[in-house]
Amino acid sequence: MNSLLSRRHFLQHTSQGLGGIAVASLLAREGLLGANNPIKPSINPAKPFAARDSHFKAKANKVLVIFCSGACSQLDTFDFKPELIKRHGQPLPGGEKLKTFQGDQGNLTKSPWEFKPRGQSGKMISELVPNLGELADEMCFIHSLTGKTNTHGPGENFMSTGYTLDGFPSMGAWVTWALGSENDELPAYVAIPDPRGTPQSSINNWGPGFLPAAFQGTDFNASKPLRNLARPDGISAKTDQATRGFLQRLNKRHLEKFPGDTELAARISSYELAARMQLSVPEVSDLSTEKASTLKMYGADDASNPIKAGFAKNCILARRLLEKGVRFVQLFNGAYQTGGEGTSNWDGHKKLKEQYSKHGPVLDQPAAALLKDLKQRGLLKDTLVVWCTEFGRMPTFQKGASGRDHNPDGFTGWLAGAGVKKGHSYGATDSFGWKAEKDIATVYDFHATILHLLGLDHQRLSFYHNGFERRLTDVHGQVIKDILA
Repeated sequence: MNSLLSRRHFLQHTSQGLGGIAVASLLAREGLLGANNPIKPSINPAKPFAARDSHFKAKANKVLVIFCSGACSQLDTFDFKPELIKRHGQPLPGGEKLKTFQGDQGNLTKSPWEFKPRGQSGKMISELVPNLGELADEMCFIHSLTGKTNTHGPGENFMSTGYTLDGFPSMGAWVTWALGSENDELPAYVAIPDPRGTPQSSINNWGPGFLPAAFQGTDFNASKPLRNLARPDGISAKTDQATRGFLQRLNKRHLEKFPGDTELAARISSYELAARMQLSVPEVSDLSTEKASTLKMYGADDASNPIKAGFAKNCILARRLLEKGVRFVQLFNGAYQTGGEGTSNWDGHKKLKEQYSKHGPVLDQPAAALLKDLKQRGLLKDTLVVWCTEFGRMPTFQKGASGRDHNPDGFTGWLAGAGVKKGHSYGATDSFGWKAEKDIATVYDFHATILHLLGLDHQRLSFYHNGFERRLTDVHGQVIKDILA
């Protein structure tokens, strides 16, 4: 009898426990568990890009990401290390048997470029990027970023999506899913590949992952606009407009007849956006309306450097998109390797001085002009500018080479614009720029801070997928409060 009672009690309590877990799971999915619950956007399938409220008051409502593909060296741009100059040619302390991505390391090597104090802040910035250096007082540097991989593809994935593997939503997808767009004639999220091609992880950098496909970034640039937008030959503008009006009336009537058909509503919305893009994208992509002085400021008229001119035009396109209310713009500097290492991007393993002497001018004047232009037009008041790369570089040169190997243990990113301190530096690497040692910040922290500035709680912005509430920051991340204005 006692054994039966024990078994009965065991089964009763077990069923109650499992029932409690099930109820908790259902409540979590419905957003009913309290302060730590996920906050899900309420999306009308017929208007998936309609502007939506943030979780709390935002400092920024638009984002521009400038992504330097190939792992731009912090030691040759923004992270000044006097001790590296002093100990040039000496072995790296503690690095006697160090091997990284491409093998053995040589001796400590100072930057080939001189660093100079910039602006009122006196920030030391390399002569490789003098125009960006002039804007040091606008920037908030994070010198203690750390990553999870020393391989380019997974590194790009990690910086863009928070995961090293393929198949996860990009930051831009998360943001546009949460907030929608302020423009109903252009995509909410645009990715602008480098004139030389797409980055190594290609569309993973702007993909929707498991979020609805509508929130994938639309990729085009100044030299390769969206295809199939032109009105077919033989169809007048009047006929085109009349046809669009007729289709809208049919769609409206159909939705009224089948109000619960969300898939149909989403499909109609997608087609209608495509139709509006036929008119708006060519207009925003047409740089012929820009003043000659603007083209010159960006370097878009530089006939001696067509790659720089191409990137400059992409920078102008990015500004025009932000002006039109596009929520998230991802601008790439550098592409997947073609023609050997360091040719198409910042992957300077073998001949860093020769390679970076080409890449520096491509980035510097156009990106600096973009930042200046955004400020002059008042767009920095509500736009957050993010400069990043997939990981950093070693303070040594590789053995037998004249370049730096991969280094995810300490690198630099910077922010500018809405919500961040100006002329400010946060965190630090060691004396040689090898490892982050002061106020160490992860990429998760970086992402959490960007979302925070948009008024989004990274811990509660989640999507239920395969039995998990997934987040951009996984189960990690803290807002870097010391950089907030």
